[in-house]
Amino acid sequence: MLEDRLLVWRFNRGDTDALRDIYEKYRDDLLKVAAALLNDKNGVEDVVHDVFASFAQTAGDFRQSGSLKAYLSICVANRARDGNRAILQRQTISLGRTEPVLPDRNRPDNSAMFDELSEQLARAISQLPYEQREVIILHLQSRMRFRQIAKGKGVSLNTILSRYRYGLNKLRSILDGE
Repeated sequence: MLEDRLLVWRFNRGDTDALRDIYEKYRDDLLKVAAALLNDKNGVEDVVHDVFASFAQTAGDFRQSGSLKAYLSICVANRARDGNRAILQRQTISLGRTEPVLPDRNRPDNSAMFDELSEQLARAISQLPYEQREVIILHLQSRMRFRQIAKGKGVSLNTILSRYRYGLNKLRSILDGE
């Protein structure tokens, strides 16, 4: 947190290296969030780059009130939502018939069973309503607290907790059915 405050301080004073450092520090986490929420695998990097392009324009005016990672994760989630809406407007097929987006893995080969379970989970998560999927991904993958998500999304804590609970219940029922 202290490191983030120093980076933001440098960023607000026009230090371009600070922006690069922020990007390098959070790029992988934000790519994972975008990959989990975006219905277009090809647009994952574009979403993260768009967020950082917008963030770069706030140099000198950015005020950090909480976690920088949480702020950037919310921005990625919002941009992914906008991207999904644009895709829906361009296509006539429903999201239920599209292929799920699976994040690329940069790890050594895993067992076939682990890969199959990961794909099954990703497919199940992609079937959740966006609001539920968003809360689950932000909480579990970005390790954001429910209060941070609620504040960042501008909704009540109870709404976020309900979306999380309903999402997990629906995820259980989808996985039990497979």
